[in-house]
Amino acid sequence: MPENQFTLPKGFSAGGVYCGVKSDATKLDLSLVVSDRPAVGVGVYTKNLVKAAPVLLDRERTPGERFRAIVTNSGVANACTGERGMQDALRMTALVAESLSQAAPHEPVAPEQVLVMSTGVIGEHLPMDKIAAGIPAVVADLGSDAAAVERSARAIMTTDTVPKVRSRTVEIGGRRVTVSGVAKGAAMIGPNMATMLAAVLTDAPVAAADAQPALAEAVDESFHSISVDGHTSTNDTVLLLASGAAGGAPLAGRDLRAWVATLVEVCEDLAVAIPTDGEGADHLITVEVHGCATEADARRIGKTIADSPLVKTAVAGADPNWGRIVSAAGYAGVPFDPMEVSLLINGALVYEKGTPVPFDEATVSDSIRSSRDTQLLLLLGEGHATARFWTTDLTAEYVRLNADYRT
Repeated sequence: MPENQFTLPKGFSAGGVYCGVKSDATKLDLSLVVSDRPAVGVGVYTKNLVKAAPVLLDRERTPGERFRAIVTNSGVANACTGERGMQDALRMTALVAESLSQAAPHEPVAPEQVLVMSTGVIGEHLPMDKIAAGIPAVVADLGSDAAAVERSARAIMTTDTVPKVRSRTVEIGGRRVTVSGVAKGAAMIGPNMATMLAAVLTDAPVAAADAQPALAEAVDESFHSISVDGHTSTNDTVLLLASGAAGGAPLAGRDLRAWVATLVEVCEDLAVAIPTDGEGADHLITVEVHGCATEADARRIGKTIADSPLVKTAVAGADPNWGRIVSAAGYAGVPFDPMEVSLLINGALVYEKGTPVPFDEATVSDSIRSSRDTQLLLLLGEGHATARFWTTDLTAEYVRLNADYRT
């Protein structure tokens, strides 16, 4: 299946409407995805000590085996909103359950079968009268075609410039299985996720005991390996619903590993789309670190390089300033032999075995300037562990957008 062709897994529908949370009526702000049968549901959440009400609610409910829906609003984060915030989150799930039950009385849905996400401005209460009116509308909007999925994806966007949807279909154990996801995020992005949300759906039959570690692994390889500004937000959530509509017994052994690999690929596709759409960004920077003793060491070095404002501004200015990259690796807190370090920028060797090498600065600079993608490859020694980390450059436009976010 072509990677740009999005397919909802069997048994799922999606929709998105404008209900008035946002002031701009041209921007959708209420999203819903629904499974036509009880689905296994698991989640990975922000590690910020300050957690939004939807995060606290979903953490209480997951993992579980009978979920039917995920409702998401954008425009207001329902974070730092006290007891009222929790009551509003609970009411959103109850309203969705009520509306779905009215639409299909033979398949009633309980509030506990609904998960909720919110994104937007922190410290404001949700306009629940508008959301209450919007939920029946988004239930009526549900569909399984590409247009319905795009509406659902657009309805979770805040400062994103494009909807983020990815899908893969594979044959596993004689069954055709689909893994699909939608995500939002463009800034306040740092490992341990950030101001980002994602809903990943699959029709594969997966036991809850297997789904939770699988999602954790996928998030580590994807959403925990991106950064725009290193800011871990209050609402970060990745939810996975597995409906089992593809049929058969729960995946196990080699079939389970094949599905996990597909899940990782979809999460990576979604994760990379976030810094690609980074606020004010001109470049997507891929940092690859090779030769570490452990993957954790490689990821730590990659993150340190990616989070360096000096590295980010150098890329913004198309400056192949390799010293900033090497020195950032050196303060990551991971031991390595400096005389074994080599660095390539967009494939050009600029530093080898602890020594600068001659290179055409104008050519390397032009390779940065002329492409949105910049590749930094750091080789540290004989270790076998590697890691990839994705980030953006740091531009004046990023500063302007975030300085004007509320004012």
